[in-house]
Amino acid sequence: MKHPKIVVLGAGSFFFGRPVIWNMVTSDVLKNGTLALVDTNPSVLKTIKDLADRAVDHAAAPCDILASTERKDVLKDADFVVTTFSDRNAHFRGVDTEISAKYGVRMCSSDTIGPGGIFRALREMPKLMDMARDVERAAPDAWMINFVNPTTVLGIALMRYANIRSFAICDGHHEPHHRLRRLKAVGILDDDAREIPSEVEQKLDYRVGGVNHFTWLVKFTYDGKDYMPALYEIVKARAEDERKMNTADQSTFDANTHSKAKYNSAYTQILWDIYGAYPDTVGHTKEYVPFFQGFGVTKIDPEEIVLFDAEERMGKMADRWAETEKFSTGELPIDQFIAGGTGDHATDIIESMWGHLGKSFYINSANRGSVTNMADDAFLELRCDLDVHGPRPQPFGDMPRGLLGLQQQVLDTHELTAQAGAECDRDLLYRAMCTDPIVNNAGDAKKIMEDLLEAERDALSKKWFA
Repeated sequence: MKHPKIVVLGAGSFFFGRPVIWNMVTSDVLKNGTLALVDTNPSVLKTIKDLADRAVDHAAAPCDILASTERKDVLKDADFVVTTFSDRNAHFRGVDTEISAKYGVRMCSSDTIGPGGIFRALREMPKLMDMARDVERAAPDAWMINFVNPTTVLGIALMRYANIRSFAICDGHHEPHHRLRRLKAVGILDDDAREIPSEVEQKLDYRVGGVNHFTWLVKFTYDGKDYMPALYEIVKARAEDERKMNTADQSTFDANTHSKAKYNSAYTQILWDIYGAYPDTVGHTKEYVPFFQGFGVTKIDPEEIVLFDAEERMGKMADRWAETEKFSTGELPIDQFIAGGTGDHATDIIESMWGHLGKSFYINSANRGSVTNMADDAFLELRCDLDVHGPRPQPFGDMPRGLLGLQQQVLDTHELTAQAGAECDRDLLYRAMCTDPIVNNAGDAKKIMEDLLEAERDALSKKWFA
């Protein structure tokens, strides 16, 4: 049997570098394969390569580890290419947040929707498309799996403008952990459960779907019983606790809760009350609607989302990298790395595809009729069956009214952003900015666009300034 070759573009990734090594040396399906690590920073690459070598030795895995700063040197005969790169990610998200806030646009994440999502796409898309062209030439049968935000925009770009096999993923719906959390929360499974038993799967109807970071749980039944009311009561209690914490000690609450997580249960309850569905990635979803931008006369609690904190993010990344360096040099024991490791979404998917394991995962790809009242080519995050031939979305049904229109507006913004990025067209970029659901003023949209083009000139394609 041929063993898989996996190429990771951006091996020093904050999220992905360590888990892919752990999965590669512990998986019976993957450990006989080849892992090619690519990073343009030689120092980062050396650290990750040293960690991989130590993990291979410790696990006695027959895995081949390659490393290069030049992707073309290792792409040949790849079966899977995972993109997980970024260029000064937290820094530019901070720039996007600060400039947008000057014009009243508040973003807690700044990497998927709003001006932050649009401009991150413009920064990352040229590199991604160059990578796709190299994959087409060197490994035309490979699956290219995008793990870079904004997942939908970049996934659309690969689907529309590249001649390769591709789909996109997001760690927010990593299975089985995603559904396990819900099943444990409502008492269907015990807290120590690590998998969903087949007999539970057979009685479970759990439907999540939508555009990435704007996905909604619309049905949750088990053995004929509706568990949405029980989940709502959990959210309601957590929302009350958040408000009490805030009232009791604002400074402690602010200091101990990062920007994407603040008041998330309260936001969830508000959105659930409006739409009758559970926003299951609310740390992002609250950034997709205009309700928390501080507009209007009648105030709600919480009123405004907390802005993305670039310094906080860079601090977490630095701490994580410092620990990675200690594992790579032996200052921290490698058995601790192996014992405390977990798989990642991408290589769990690859393992199932290659090993014919028959598992289902949440994938961002074309709708293909799953959501019955949206276009077949709508790029959505849905639970999919998949094998070496790619993902096949499971039936979802209708997207509820209210959410349907918002899904389409978000998709239009993402489609326009992808097209603007492909053509470096300022008119299309302006249209994308004005279509975006949290930009409510055409003049502000143009000013934000102009300010960000200038502030990020060195990270953008030169064609924007021709």
